[in-house]
Order: sequence, then C-alpha cells, then structure tokens
Amino acid sequence: MAEATPSGIEGLLREHAPRVLAAVTRRFGRFDVAEDAVQEALLAAATQWSQDGIPPNPPAWLTTVAVRRMTDLLRSEQARRRREQLDATRQLPEDLLGSPADTDPAEQDDTLVIFFLCCHPDVQPASQVTLTLRAVGGLTTAEIARALLLPEATIAQRISRAKQRIQQSGARFRMPAAAEVRHRLDVVMQVLYLIFNEGYTASSGETLQRVELAAEAIRLTQMLREKVPSEPEVGGLLALMLLTHARRAARSGPTGELIPLGEQDRSRWNRDLIAEGVALLEEVLPSRRPGPYQLQAAIAALHSEAQSFGDTGWRQIVALYDVLTRLSPDPVIRLNKAVAVAMLLGPAAGLDLVDSLAADPKLAGHHRVAAVRAHLLEEAGDLSAARTAYLEAAKRTTSTPEQRYLRSRAARLS
Repeated sequence: MAEATPSGIEGLLREHAPRVLAAVTRRFGRFDVAEDAVQEALLAAATQWSQDGIPPNPPAWLTTVAVRRMTDLLRSEQARRRREQLDATRQLPEDLLGSPADTDPAEQDDTLVIFFLCCHPDVQPASQVTLTLRAVGGLTTAEIARALLLPEATIAQRISRAKQRIQQSGARFRMPAAAEVRHRLDVVMQVLYLIFNEGYTASSGETLQRVELAAEAIRLTQMLREKVPSEPEVGGLLALMLLTHARRAARSGPTGELIPLGEQDRSRWNRDLIAEGVALLEEVLPSRRPGPYQLQAAIAALHSEAQSFGDTGWRQIVALYDVLTRLSPDPVIRLNKAVAVAMLLGPAAGLDLVDSLAADPKLAGHHRVAAVRAHLLEEAGDLSAARTAYLEAAKRTTSTPEQRYLRSRAARLS
C-alpha cells in the first residue's frame, strides 16, 4: 500500500485513474461525462486521503465516488436539456452495463479501450493526443502544455472539443477492429511516448522521475504490441522505453539530485532491461520498415552498450540522427542531434545547430535549449556565457531537481 504522502497519493491516483474511467464509461456509456466525474473523484481523493489515510480498496473508493458524481452530472444534464434519454436512471443496453461500483475495476483492464476511444477518427489528431494524455496518462493541463510546448488555454480547449466530438460520434465503448486499430496507431504511440517521457523526466515538481508513470507506459505498450505484433514501430517504441528506463537508478543521487548521462555510474544500469530492449530491436529491424521509434531505440542501444560516455559510437549516432531528422521534424530530436554532433565534431558545430533552432516557435522559451547551449558553451571554454545560459535555463524549468542542477553548474563557473 502506498504511503499517505502527497507523492504516494499522486502515484496511486495516476495508477488507478484509467481503469476507473474505463469502469465508469463501460457502465454508463458516456465517456465525456465519465471523464469529468472521474476527475472530480480524483480531486476528492487527493483531499480526503491526505487527511483520513488511503482506503483499503482505492480503486473501488474512486469508482464509487465517480459513479455518484456521474449520476449527479447526468441528472443535471437531463434537467437542463429536458431529455428523458439522458436520465441517469435510464435502462442502458446490456453491452454498456458494467460491474457494480463497489467492485475493483482492476479486475477488468480496459485501459487500451480508453486509449483507442480517445483516438477516435472523428477527433482531430492534435486533440486526440491531449485528451489521451489527460484521460489515460493522468497528466494535468499544465503538464500536457509543457510536454507539447503549447499554451494551457489551447490544451483545455482541445480536451473539451475532443470529448464533445466523441459524444457526437456515437462511439461505443469497445476495442475497434484490427484495421481501425492500425489507423489510430500513430497517435496512440505518440501519446504512450509522451506519457513515458513525463515519467522519465517530470516536467515539474520536487522529484526528477515518476517511475510508476514510466512503468505504466511500458505496460500499456506491451499490451499494444500483443494486439499488433506485426507492427515494427510498436516494437521499436517498446525497445526505446526499455533501453531508456534501464538507466533510471543512475539518473539521480542520494538526495534526488540530477546526474547527467556523461556522469552516470553505468554499473547501476539495469542490464536485464537493456538485453530485453536490444533483443526486441534486433527482432523488428529486419522488417526493413524503419521509423522514428526504431531509430531512437538504435541510438539508445548504442549508448547502453558503450563502456563509457567517451567510448560511445558518436559517428553512428550522428548518422542515425541524420536519418531520424529527415523522418521526423520534431525540434527536440534536432536539439538532441546537436549534442551528438558536438561530441563528434566539437562544441562549435553543436552550437551552430542549437542557434539554428532558436527561431523555432515550439522551442521558444524552452529550458532545454538554454541548458544545451550552456553545456556546449562550457565545453567551448566560454565560461561567462555558459554561466548566464545555465541560470537562464534554471529560470525556465519548473522541475526542482533540474533547477538545482543547473544552478549548481552555474555556481561552479563563478
């Protein structure tokens, strides 16, 4: 049982929220209202559990509260619209009836169904991503905004519109046919990777990592691979997650401080996860259908197999980034490429690439641009400019461990 601390309660809520949402949606057949009801149940739990302690059966507690709130919302809607079919006590079709509220929704895991419902074709792709991050990833509007490099107001509007479109489409709560699964696959994989990244490096808060969030993204990706085993990009995504997650124990020190890749104790890397990720990558690459996730997994594998940071195959990594940036316009990928180029050709070459990204609106004001520039300026010997850039990066990030790390680097250069 998790501790009744803010972080313990938050982890527990993130873990159970998707299954509770699936249980309530399955029972009432109204995803748009169910999502609101579950969000209110989560808020109630965050308040009450911190005072009274965590109940013996957290998912059943959440489901009961969400069902009660769902009933209130449906009755309110019925009264407002005067439409009898929206009465919360109406007789629902058998295939929409779910388990009673006092049962554990973990007994039936419909998280993937929620995933594909959020990625319904009637919903715009951008809104599919935001809604899924909220409903399945459990991310707040602010966290989604930071992950997607967009204003919070834009994210809130997208979530609201997406729920309306799903309701208007008449979509049923069930797993889509195989052909439809493949049609929605790109968005599902994008969301899974965003959830994993938020778990691997939290965009805000006191802790560097949200291990349970990253682990949940891996679990869902494993489930997705079982559904579509012939899709190499799903295997590439899973391999990328495993190879990246393998470093988690070495990424922070005893007091939670951030340890960059070049300074990590590689003996603390999880070799079992590395072996699993490499084996999976070797399984999917022969399909000769390379995609961004397979290429990123190949880069992660080169890092994982190097004996030290200096011994890394930087030439191979830069070559993979050349292919990757042609396939994907993601500015964060291009920023990562700048670091690899600097390791191969020197900091000046890396700085040229970073400067070329300065005009990209998606990266405007992002702390990682300033952090990478600071590191490369330090490598180039311009310590004064590096110190300024470190402090600028520290101002821009909302992650406490990253702030401490960046300020410590600046102080070292004073």
